Amino acid sequence: MRYEQPLFRPPSEAYSLILQVTIGCSHNRCTFCSMYKQKKFRVRSMQEIREDIAWARARYHSVSRIFLADGDALAMETGVLLEVLAEIKGAFGGLERISVYAGPGNILAKTVDELKAVREAGVTLAYFGLESGDEQVLREVKKGVTPQELIVAGRKVQEAGIELSATVILGLGGRERWVEHAVQTAEVASRINPSYLAALTLMVHEDAALAAKTGRGEFSLLSPRQSLEELKLMIEKLEVSDCVFRSNHASNYYAAGGRLPADKKAMLAGLERALKDPHMLKEEYFRGF
Repeated sequence: MRYEQPLFRPPSEAYSLILQVTIGCSHNRCTFCSMYKQKKFRVRSMQEIREDIAWARARYHSVSRIFLADGDALAMETGVLLEVLAEIKGAFGGLERISVYAGPGNILAKTVDELKAVREAGVTLAYFGLESGDEQVLREVKKGVTPQELIVAGRKVQEAGIELSATVILGLGGRERWVEHAVQTAEVASRINPSYLAALTLMVHEDAALAAKTGRGEFSLLSPRQSLEELKLMIEKLEVSDCVFRSNHASNYYAAGGRLPADKKAMLAGLERALKDPHMLKEEYFRGF
C-alpha cells in the first residue's frame, strides 16, 4: 500500500484498512493543528486508488473495516466518492463499516441527498471535529465555521443516516476562556446530539501556528487541574440522549467514560475524586498526540 506520510487515523480505526483517497486537509488553517501542514491538499487519481484497492485485496483476505484518509474524504466530488465506494464494495464483500473524517465546511457544501447517497454506498460513520462551540475561540483558531454552522453540519450528517462521532478539545480557549469554551461547547454538542462524543486535551506541536502565540505568552495552556475542571463543567452542561462519551485519548490527563445521560452522575463523581487526588492524573510524559 502506498502512503504519503504522515498518515493519521482515529484511535478506534486501529484495526481498519486505511485507504488514502485524498492527501492532506482541504481546510488546513486551524492554528492548533499540525497534522497536514507539510501537505498540499489534492484528491488522488482513480487509477492510484484502484491500484491500492487491488493491492490490498490481493493481500488481505478478511477486511471488515476501512477508513478513508486523509483529512476529509468528503471534500471529493460526490460522484467521484461514490465511484471509489463502489470499487471498495466490489473488492471487499464482507465489509462492516466504512468511515471518514468529515470537516464541517465540506459537509455544508453537500446536500442531504448527496450525503444519503454516500451512506447508501457504504459510509456509515463520520468523525467530526467540533473542537469548540465558543464563537470567539472558533474565530481565533481559524476553524472557518460558526457554532451555528457546526450544528447544521452535524445534524445534516445524521439526517443522512450516517453516525456521527464528534471530538472536542479541552483547553482550546486557554485560561482566559475556559468557562465559555466548556459551556458553549456543551451547548453546541447537545444541539448536534451525536452518537459518540470524545474529548481530547490540547497539546501544541511546534509546527502548529498556535505554538508561536504560546511562546509569546499570548495563549496560556491549562494546568492538569484546570483541564479536569473544564471537563467536569462540560459534562455537567451536556444534554444529549444516548451518547457514548470518552476522554481516553492519549492527550488527556484523566479518562472518563460512559453513556450519557445515564452515567453522568458516576462520571462527575469520578472527576470529583480525581480533583481531590492528583495521583489519579496521568503524568505529563505519558501524554501523546
